[in-house]
Formats: sequence, structure tokens, C-alpha cells
Amino acid sequence: MPPAPGSSAIELSASLTARFAADLAPLWAGEGTLGLAVSGGPDSLALLLLANAALPGQVAAATVDHGLRPANAEEAAMVAALCQRLGVPHATLPVTLAEGNVQAEARAARYAALATWMGGQDVAALATAHHADDQAETLLLRLNRGSGVAGLAGVRARGQVPGTRLPLVRPLLGLRRAELAGIVTAAGLTAADDPSNRDDRFDRARLRKALAGADWLDIPALAASAAHLADADAALDWAALREWQDCVTRAPLGLVYRPQAPRAIALRVLSRIVTELDGETPRGSAMARLFESLVARQPASIGNLVARPLPEGWSFSRAPKRRT
Repeated sequence: MPPAPGSSAIELSASLTARFAADLAPLWAGEGTLGLAVSGGPDSLALLLLANAALPGQVAAATVDHGLRPANAEEAAMVAALCQRLGVPHATLPVTLAEGNVQAEARAARYAALATWMGGQDVAALATAHHADDQAETLLLRLNRGSGVAGLAGVRARGQVPGTRLPLVRPLLGLRRAELAGIVTAAGLTAADDPSNRDDRFDRARLRKALAGADWLDIPALAASAAHLADADAALDWAALREWQDCVTRAPLGLVYRPQAPRAIALRVLSRIVTELDGETPRGSAMARLFESLVARQPASIGNLVARPLPEGWSFSRAPKRRT
């Protein structure tokens, strides 16, 4: 994928390019094309510039047009023009949002469109522009909501595009928002401005304003804490798998769990049991109530399942259908 004829490169410092390459290397093997989700904001424009400098001829970009603002189409056109200048293949992906929570629906539609684009263009992995400030904001938001370890872990540097097995990488988690904006400004570019980032109807926007006046907070340290919690979350997953293998058995009508592990691990085993038997992933609060009932030796129901304490453990089976 060589640069397009007549493309105009934007020079970045060798140190910035090397730093990006070093952060990306543990996340992606470097084979094939790296897809970039580029909205036109400063973070994603910096991602485009860094990736193109580190991997010339090996990146492609896509911009999702949610159609929520008239400026969305203009921003996508701006990214397309920049990609043409850089010699980077680009696609604009229009989406239609379902009714409901606007931010949640936009996120779901965005990743679905990007996954389809990846398959059609033979893109090996997708990179997004999440950075250290995003990570710190996510940690604080979830602390404020009483999240458990899985929620507090924030976004991982490496994962999968939601709803798929396609690789998703976030190589900018070690960089600050201001650093990324500086890269874009130094390149002589004007990034898109999304007014929702300042809209007090959204929790993240309000938190971002509060953090701007709290210079005593160490944002990189908060982001590092989220990474440590991600390690703890992975360890709990590993322990829950061992607990499942050792303590869950099949029964004629469902499953029997003979818990041995501490509460945090048992909750994950219970969640897997409910998901396997009922087909729906339960909410954490529902799992906590189920756990407390069973510890108290009380039967409980969740979804279409009935859980009962037994002398040797806890049984789980589908509830009998009601006669009408």
C-alpha cells in the first residue's frame, strides 16, 4: 500500500515515531494492514499521523458518520482529504442509530460499521485513539458508580472489537490528551470540535471540566492504576476458570456448583453459570443478590433460572414453564 502519487507527508519527530512504534509493538504483530478509527478530533488525528509515520504504506483509516450533527459529514470529508494528502486509504462509514441511549447506540453502531469495513478491506487489526486521560476519566466515573474490578480496569491496551473476534489495540494509552493535541497543532492541522465533549448532560463532560481544575491529580498515575486493575481482573478470570473446572458439574437438569473460592471469584463463576443456562449475561448487582441468598441457604431466581442450596453446594436449573 504505497503512498498515493503526489501525496504530501507530514514530518513527525523521530522520537515521537519511535515511541509510538514501541508502544504498538507488544499489541500487534505488524502483519497486514492496521486499521485506524479516525473521527477527525485531535486524538484520532494524532493517531493517524503517528501510525502513518511509523508504518508507512501499512495503514488504512475509516471515519464513522453518525449523522448526529450537520458537521459530521464535513469532519469525515476533512479526514478523507487529509488521508488523500498522506496517501492513506480512507472510507467514510455512514450509520443509522437505533433509539435509546445516544452514546451507547453510537458506540455500538460505530464498532459494527468498523468491523464490517475491516472484513471488506482485509484489515488485520483496528487501532483507536484512547489515551491516558480517557483511562483516568473512566476509572473515576466507575469508582463513582461503585463498579467492581472488571469495571475499574477501564479499557485494555489490547482486546477485541465488540461483538467480534477482530483484534482491537489502543497504542496511545501512555500519552496525554495535551500531547496528542500538540502533535496535531505542530502539523499545522485544525482538528474537529465535538460540542458533546463540553455538554453537561454527559457525566464524562462534567468530570472532564472538574479534572481541568484539579491539577493536584496525577492523571498518568490514575491510568496506571487502571492498568493494574486490568491485571487483577485477568487474574480473577484465571482463578474463576480453575474454580469452574474443579467445582462445577453437570446435573440432569442443569449445573451444580460447590463453591471453594472467595466471593469475587464465586461471583464470576455464578455469572458464567447463568449465562450458559439462560443465554443472558446478568448484571453484577443481580449476581451479588443471588450470591447472598445462596450463602444464607435461601433459594433464589434469576432470569429464567432457579438456584437452590443443597447439602453439597448450589444447584441451578431452568424454572418450569408456567401453565396458562
